[in-house]
Amino acid sequence: MKGRILSINISLKKGEKKHPVMSARLVENFGIEGDAHGGEPLRQVSMLSSDDIGKMKREGLIISYGDFGENITAENIDSSKIRMGDKLRIGETELEVTQIGKVCHTRCNIFDQVGYCIMPESGIFLKVIRGGEIKVGDEIEIMRSETDKNTAK
Repeated sequence: MKGRILSINISLKKGEKKHPVMSARLVENFGIEGDAHGGEPLRQVSMLSSDDIGKMKREGLIISYGDFGENITAENIDSSKIRMGDKLRIGETELEVTQIGKVCHTRCNIFDQVGYCIMPESGIFLKVIRGGEIKVGDEIEIMRSETDKNTAK
């Protein structure tokens, strides 16, 4: 499975709306340099599929990439096929899927508007294994985890 980066989004402070940038540096075992969520042990980088965001737009939401707090908005990635332990290669960087979905302890603005949010089901959380520069338009290559390959045999 191969996708592409549509948007890279960062925020300088937690709780602040993320804004798009054209490129970013992924730092090994940290996340995105300059992003407030960097340093989290397992959720260093978050990603959402543009298809999942499109579902929310069809509900009538007027939203932009980054509004769900995702660092990377990806095209041609089927979030339902991503598995724990899968690796993503973006240019020279490598990331590992550490969590799919998250518990929302408080209802966000999006939940209040339409009655649900996609992050608890479709949010993909990643750990940076090998750092480097990423930019909008870069290809995302998904590599199956060894565990998943072995169970498919």
